[in-house]
Amino acid sequence: MNPTTPPSVAIQHHPTTTREFAMRFTSTPRGARLARRLVSHRLHEWGHPYDSTPNETLTLVAAELTANAVVHGHVPGRDFHLRLTATPARLLRVEVSDTRTERRPTRAAGPPVEVDADSGRGLVLVDALATRWGVAPRPGAPGKTVWAELTVTGP
Repeated sequence: MNPTTPPSVAIQHHPTTTREFAMRFTSTPRGARLARRLVSHRLHEWGHPYDSTPNETLTLVAAELTANAVVHGHVPGRDFHLRLTATPARLLRVEVSDTRTERRPTRAAGPPVEVDADSGRGLVLVDALATRWGVAPRPGAPGKTVWAELTVTGP
């Protein structure tokens, strides 16, 4: 074991159960930043180090989904919910739920028309990075859940 590696990382390389992290965040840029950081931290604890491809990829996907929840799914006074899971089959999944029902994302057809646009690339990135992604009705509440999955390959 490397002295700089937390013990929890060294003993959790081959999980036999599904791991889950779930939390509600304020629907603000600060909430989205915190969600992104906690996704990266949790993945690190689960054996995907900060500088690994799965951690960097899923953290970027989570950043895009949480930013979209804040910008496009915001309802005053309502939070967004993030759920992160890791299965023994090496599937990582992030879900971001908000309470806005009428603004459902669609598959990105390509880069935005305006090359110098400040926004509009989030779902293009999600589509390029995730193994698969989609949108579903929010279970048990009004709104939607945007989810993305990443299949981890290699050791």
